[in-house]
Amino acid sequence: MRAVFYIASHSTDGSRPGIKEIAENINSPEHFLAKILQKLSKGGIVSSIKGPHGGFFIESQGLHRPLADIITCLEGDDIFTGCGMGLSYCSESNPCPLHHEFKKVRNQLTHMLYNTTIGEFNGELLAGALTLNK
Repeated sequence: MRAVFYIASHSTDGSRPGIKEIAENINSPEHFLAKILQKLSKGGIVSSIKGPHGGFFIESQGLHRPLADIITCLEGDDIFTGCGMGLSYCSESNPCPLHHEFKKVRNQLTHMLYNTTIGEFNGELLAGALTLNK
């Protein structure tokens, strides 16, 4: 999520940060980040250009995609439907101990992730009102 926010905030001015720059600015190991960005690229969340002036970027229409697309691309959609304890048999008719309370939180999280766009925080990130690194 941090990498996508960083790339999005730099995509509006045509910048294409590389892995090293992104890793430094979001405090993430480069090797780990490379694997994440590869998945995000295959999933169409981010795009990349190779070469000396290459790097990662998000197309303008991609800035309007919901944050849920990032989660689904990387982890699948279990967070939106799954059990808080990871139990496969948990359901309304066979609830786990956390079912009812977790369902409320899961529904709020789902709503937020589907109703918040990738590019929504660009202005505040660029102005320094929000941070991606300590």
